[in-house]
Amino acid sequence: MSVINFLSAGAIPLIIITIIFYGLKEKQKVFDIFLDGAKDGMEIVIGLFPTLLGIFLAIGLLRNSGILDFIINLISPITNLLKIPNQILPLAMLRPISGSASMGIAVDIMEKYGVDSLIGKITSTIMGSTETTFYTIAIYTACVKIKKIRFVLLAALLADLAGMITSVIICQIMA
Repeated sequence: MSVINFLSAGAIPLIIITIIFYGLKEKQKVFDIFLDGAKDGMEIVIGLFPTLLGIFLAIGLLRNSGILDFIINLISPITNLLKIPNQILPLAMLRPISGSASMGIAVDIMEKYGVDSLIGKITSTIMGSTETTFYTIAIYTACVKIKKIRFVLLAALLADLAGMITSVIICQIMA
């Protein structure tokens, strides 16, 4: 285990030193190239800021307005027939939208039900098998200025749904 810790602690400095030496060998102005990359990165951050602000605002509105609870109450008869625990529905609803919101919900679920409970196992499996779809698509498409995302969004949401349903089935089988 100490070898793995040593390698992981030295990996980033080793990569940085390798890049610097390679740049010097190729007679490149390494620091100037770094500054150009940092400027480009700041431009990307400034371009993405409105998108991120809109996503975070929408998440706050969803969580605080009671719409999420209304939707969960609306679909709970269907999920009860499918034997999907109602406790994971807030996570299932917010996971495609926000990683931080879904992480907060996952922590709440695990504190309430325990990490070794069926609900805790389903929660952790969902967190590992799904993606923050809207966030990821918003970031990637905003960077390259793609406007038509309906097919990508549909495929990604179907993949999230498949990951969530599979998580519930596998965890129930393994229980």
